Order: sequence, then C-alpha cells, then structure tokens
Amino acid sequence: MSHIDVSGVSYTLADGRPLLDDVSFRVGEGRVGALIGANGAGKSTLLRIIRGELRPDAGGVVIDGGLGVMDQFVGHVRDDRTVHDLLVGVAPKAVKAAAEALEAAENAIIERDETDTQLRYATALAEYADAGGYEQEVVWDQCTVAALGVPFERARHRAVRSLSGGEQKRLVLEALLRGPEQVLLLDEPDNYLDVPAKRWLEEQLRATQKTVLVVSHDRELLANAADRIITLELGAAGNTTWTHGGGFAGYHEARRERMDRLEELRRRWDEEHAKLKALVLRFKEKAKYNSDLASAYQAAQTRLARFEAAGPPQAVPREQNVRMRLTGSRTGRRVLQVDDLELTGLMRAFDTEVWFGERIAVLGSNGSGKSHFLRLLAAGGTDPDPAAGHLASAESAGAPVPHTGTARLGARVAPGLFAQAHEHPELVGRTLLEILHRGDERRDGLPREAASRVLDRYGLAGAAEQTFESLSGGQQARLQILLLELSGATLLLLDEPTDNLDLVSAEALEEGLAGFEGTVIAVTHDRWFARGFDRFLVFGSDGAVYEADEPVWDERRVSRAR
Repeated sequence: MSHIDVSGVSYTLADGRPLLDDVSFRVGEGRVGALIGANGAGKSTLLRIIRGELRPDAGGVVIDGGLGVMDQFVGHVRDDRTVHDLLVGVAPKAVKAAAEALEAAENAIIERDETDTQLRYATALAEYADAGGYEQEVVWDQCTVAALGVPFERARHRAVRSLSGGEQKRLVLEALLRGPEQVLLLDEPDNYLDVPAKRWLEEQLRATQKTVLVVSHDRELLANAADRIITLELGAAGNTTWTHGGGFAGYHEARRERMDRLEELRRRWDEEHAKLKALVLRFKEKAKYNSDLASAYQAAQTRLARFEAAGPPQAVPREQNVRMRLTGSRTGRRVLQVDDLELTGLMRAFDTEVWFGERIAVLGSNGSGKSHFLRLLAAGGTDPDPAAGHLASAESAGAPVPHTGTARLGARVAPGLFAQAHEHPELVGRTLLEILHRGDERRDGLPREAASRVLDRYGLAGAAEQTFESLSGGQQARLQILLLELSGATLLLLDEPTDNLDLVSAEALEEGLAGFEGTVIAVTHDRWFARGFDRFLVFGSDGAVYEADEPVWDERRVSRAR
C-alpha cells in the first residue's frame, strides 16, 4: 500500500532562519497531491527532505513503495549527458547502481584490456542482468519511441542537450510512469510541455495507480489532475501546510473560508483575553480594600494564566502581496507590420498587423519558432530605428534570428522581452539591490530606499541581498517582470511568463497586464493565462502561421482549422 506520510517536519536554514515548521500531510495510495505555495517558500527543500537528501530538524517522513523522482532541472539540461544517462538517473536504485558499475567496467576495459578488467566487465554484466537492467531497457525502448519517435538503441547515445525541453520532460515522465516505483515526486513536470503533452500528463495522472506528489503552478493541470491541494503557507516562525481535501475547483472558496475562520477565532480569543485581563485588574483593585475578595482575585489570575498557557489559535498565515504596476504609454496606432516574414528553417512566410492595446497570444508546438519570433521583435524588428524608440531589449542579446521578409515596429514602440530560460549573464553575480541601484541603458538607477520599496511590492524584499543566480525560478521571473516595469517598455514580449510563477504571482501578472497601457504579445502554453487574450497567432507544426478566434492547442484541430 503506497503512500507518503510527512509528520511534524521542521527545518532551519544555515543562516538560522526557520523555513519549515511542523509540516504535516499525507498522500494516500493512488492519490495525486499537488504541493503549491509562494516562490521561495520551501517547496523544493521539502521535496529534498522527502527524498532523503536533507535531514529535518524535527519530524519525519514515511514512504511506502519505491520512490521515483523528477528533478526541476529536467527540461534545461545543457551538459554532456546522453539519453542513456538521463534514463539511468531516474531508474530504480538497483538498476542505476548496476548501470554505473557497468559503464565504469566498460571504460576500464577500453583503457586497458587485461584479465582483471575483463573479469570486472563480466561481473558487471552479470550484476546488471540480475538487477533487471535488460528488462529496464525494454521499458526505455517504449519510452524513447513514445517521447522521441525512435527506439532506445538509436537514441541512447544522443546528447540530451539536443532535445527540446518538452522532449526531456516527456522522456523522464514516460520512464517514471512506466517504471516499478509506486511513489512519484514530480517537481514542475509541466514546464516546457506544450498543451497536447500537458493533456497527456493530466490523463496519465488521472489513470495511474501510483501515489504522486506534484509541485506545479499550472492552474489547468491542478484543476484536471489533482484530487487534493497541499498549500505551503507563510508563517513568521516557519512555513507550514494546509491540505484542501478537494480539487482545485473549490480551492479558492475553501481557502477564503479558512482565512475567515482563523480570523474569527483569533478575534474571539483576543476578546476573551482582554476580558480576563480586565477581570484580573478589577479584582486586584477590589482586593486592596476587601480581603474577602483575595481568593476571587487569585482565581481570576489562575484562569488568565491557564488561558494564556493554552495559547492563541493558529495564526492567520501571511498572504503574499505582489503588486505589478506595468504602466507603458501611448505609441503609434500600428505597433507591428509583418510582411512576408519567414524564420529560416522554422516557419513559412506570413503577414500580420498588430495594433496598439491588443493582447495577442502566440500558440503552437515546441520548436515551431515562437521564441525566435519574439527575439526578432525584441531586437527592434528587422529594421530597428533607435530614433523611433526601437531600442533593443537588453534581454534580446544572442545570435541573430535568420529570416527573410520584414517585421517593422511602429512609432514610439519600445520592446521589452521576458526570456523563458531566464538567461541573463549581465545580472549574474549581482544582488537585486545592486541591479536596481545601478540601472542600465533602458532604465534609470533607483536610490536604495526606492529600490527596497519596489522589491517589496514584488515580494522580493527578503532576497534583496541575494545574487540573481541564487534566486528560485519564480523569483527570477518576478525580477524580470519588475525590470520590464522599470524599463518603460511599451510592447511587452513575454515568453512563457507564468512557467515558474506561483499562483498569487501569476494572478498579479494578469492584473498588471490588464492595467498596462501598451501592447502585449505572449508565447504561452498556459491555458488559464491564455483566456485573458483577444487574438491568437498559431504557429503550426507544419510551418504555417495563421490567426484563430480562440486558443488552438491540438495539432489535429490546427489541421482542421486551416
């Protein structure tokens, strides 16, 4: 009977700050629990405790059933690992150990083909077979065919960095879902997946008999796959958890009711506390003149002491207060004119016009050219004119986008790019206060006090002295949006902006965009986020680009729509 049981877990950071306090929850057999919470609240740390990488200061974790883990890094692997290495990394422990030993024996015999290395190799082969390695390769074959369209023998030596983020995610998910482990920890499994792949994941989670704990901020996935929502709530003495036993559809109402209930309990406790203290004072004064009331005074003191010893009810969790003020300004009526634009090797030529104030979602499968399109616009289009305000976005640095045709920005259009991969070499090694204080060619520097205020508005005040690369993915995303706000961009080019944002931050971004005086073009696979857009530009997998009246997520629907 597989399950995850977390009981009374507390954890303190190396600098002495309490991160987790009495965290307790259970995910029962065959259930899918979703762990959500503010960026930086400790979700990844909690997962490391559950998987045994960190020891808690108090409490414990019980897992019944083999454990399979998807790390958050999957999707942006850029090292020298191969497909074989990636699959071995998520294999059962016995297979993983045997595979690593076999690889070491193979390398040894290549370097020195002697009797001892031959015996070592033969032993490693036998141990690999005993561990179930060859049976696992049959599973891997199914995984590579499903995720990459080729058998394992053809894919095993392929560099992982040659795969798209979605292919990396899909490959690992296939291996874990098909594997023998009955308990799965999935950290942001939906990032980099296109919508058909997200729907596939939702179907798999609904159908699986495994016990799953998933960290995700995708509101559609939460609504369609999770049967309980575990919220990591912010607290002054450390963050704790609250479990909503239903699905995401009733989550917000249940949370409002919970907050109202906690506030009411605290109000009643404060009122009773004030009454008891007033009673003690009253009897104290009376006892000065009437010794017969000394016993009543003593009884009142005892009653107050017992009340205070029992303590107040649970404190109302601190709520995030993220406020994004994306202001923008007026530009020319025509923001973008695209004529016969073709991104070389990615998509066929197309035409379109974008007008001031429009909200355009760019949809399509992974690798269809959407991000390249945004990068081209971020560089000022095909014919940038600094005199017209087309100062290239600082985030657009990189290799030029090969193209033919034209994409011209209108008057006073200043593009600002939100980069999906958060690759900002110009920010590495700098603290958030330093980044805001110094400014750059797009924005003026801020005094330290003003910088601290704006960081607090984005929920980043506590990370002010941290360097950019030390931030969580969600914190980096919020900082990117803050820099866009300060840059004065009038054309926001957003590449998967909600991928790493927690729920509160995603909703704050939606509110910020609603008040933005300018134009927004966003690449997204976030179905919930896409509801706020009024035009949809679809990049089909066959290279065609066309407009649709509503979001088009399924390639079969793409074919029928044309």
